[in-house]
Amino acid sequence: MPADTNALVLDLVEWLAAQPRPYAEVMEAWRTSCPRLPIWEDAVDQGLVSCEREAGSGAVVKATPRGLSLLRREGRLPSRWRASTAGATALS
Repeated sequence: MPADTNALVLDLVEWLAAQPRPYAEVMEAWRTSCPRLPIWEDAVDQGLVSCEREAGSGAVVKATPRGLSLLRREGRLPSRWRASTAGATALS
């Protein structure tokens, strides 16, 4: 695992890899009052998750291909993604 990726960031990416979720749900579930635990910001800054607008459903947060690759390397990739990401490029 890259030195700048902690276990909570991996938990967030794994949660999103299982199912993309509405932005409001992600913010509710992953909010923190501690400025030393910027899980959301770290995941976005590292390119592991992205927030995209989808017609009819608003902003949706998903694990990125980079996030899925990291989960695969860490042995934490949800089974529904394993086959579809088998050829994904590993992180440098």
